[in-house]
Amino acid sequence: MSDNAYKVSVTWMQNREGTAQTPDVRERLFFSAPPEFGGTPGLWSPESLLVLSAASCFLSTFLFFVEREKLTLIGYHSDAEGRLERVPGAGFRFAEIVLRPLVAVEGDEAVAIARRLLEKAERACIVANSLNVPVRVEAQVEALAPALNG
Repeated sequence: MSDNAYKVSVTWMQNREGTAQTPDVRERLFFSAPPEFGGTPGLWSPESLLVLSAASCFLSTFLFFVEREKLTLIGYHSDAEGRLERVPGAGFRFAEIVLRPLVAVEGDEAVAIARRLLEKAERACIVANSLNVPVRVEAQVEALAPALNG
């Protein structure tokens, strides 16, 4: 596989607000420092975007394995949380990021497959592997009855 590069640009707008753009996306992303650090409420913060990066990369990686395994996925939802800690003399850093995916599949056999694929996704997630913070996955998989056709 060749080296991939992902480019973004950020521009200061006012106060602690800015915009981000990438050549691949038409819309600009508006962001701010989080309110607890003097930012504007209601905008994405770099901290939330970091947690989002971990959560969305995990989902994308899991879906790659789901497609390759031809597993029928009924549903996926994940809550994610990044916890900050104050490091004496160094400021704040993320202590951990916790992902809590809830995966729905058809049947008990699919539950075992989904759990295996979640473990593979946890090992293969590019963003999580690139961070200097533990990314913990607390997954739940449930078997649902197949929908009746007709």
